[in-house]
Amino acid sequence: MENVNNEIRAGILIDALPYIQKYNGKVVVIKYGGNAMTNDVLKDAVMSDIVLLSTIGIKIVLVHGGGPEINSMLKRVNKESVFVNGLRYTDEETVEIVQMVLCGKLNKDLVEKLYHHNGKAIGLSGLDCHMIEAKQLSNDLGLVGEITKIDANIIHDSLDLGYIPVISTVASGNNGIVYNINADTAAARIAAEMHAESLVLLTDIAGLLMDKDDDSTLIPQVGVSEVPYLKNQGIISGGMIPKIDCCVEAVRRGVKQSVIIDGRIPHSILIELLTNKGAGTMIK
Repeated sequence: MENVNNEIRAGILIDALPYIQKYNGKVVVIKYGGNAMTNDVLKDAVMSDIVLLSTIGIKIVLVHGGGPEINSMLKRVNKESVFVNGLRYTDEETVEIVQMVLCGKLNKDLVEKLYHHNGKAIGLSGLDCHMIEAKQLSNDLGLVGEITKIDANIIHDSLDLGYIPVISTVASGNNGIVYNINADTAAARIAAEMHAESLVLLTDIAGLLMDKDDDSTLIPQVGVSEVPYLKNQGIISGGMIPKIDCCVEAVRRGVKQSVIIDGRIPHSILIELLTNKGAGTMIK
């Protein structure tokens, strides 16, 4: 940016003004995962984006996963990772490791990284004040939970005090049971409960593609009513199905828009929220 003159800098800020005004004081839920969570350069870009958005008055809620870190810890204790239909089978030992990794090291690492970028963050989990309550999703998945309730009061309180809530997705069940929750699903439900302006899912692809092997076939916008047709045509398939379903669920529950963006692109969050270009596929 050293070679950009002041007139261009001013023009960039003026172009961003309508979007700053649109989101000022509004809640934006960002689900953080994928390559952007493991690549140091991308990680720094995400943290700086979040701090910038918070600084200009956007209420950012950061919901994070941690699959690679959980896999790494399970490997260290010689426990095999088992997946059933794309979801991690979670027994009692595994859920203890999930809780340790997500609520402990990973969550606090993100809080520290936001602080390093002069952000004011607080680490929370679905267990705090029973923010997320769940029941067992399926016997085949063990302690994987289906969300039954979101209590967003602690998130609102954190935002009102000027903090960026950083939320790990484990949930409380009956009799002290802890459940592992899919982070995309949790982000969508939290966004709906908070009447968010936008839900942003960071992924490792450009968005929804007409041809999954060609990024130039990106579909920039999809209406909720179009989703069944796109599934029938095989355009929405594989791992994109649960992500699109989460976006649709959020919109149906009152979120203004949901968007799947390419987390491999530095500052893709800013490109999506503060420019007219966008950075992925929007579900409206």
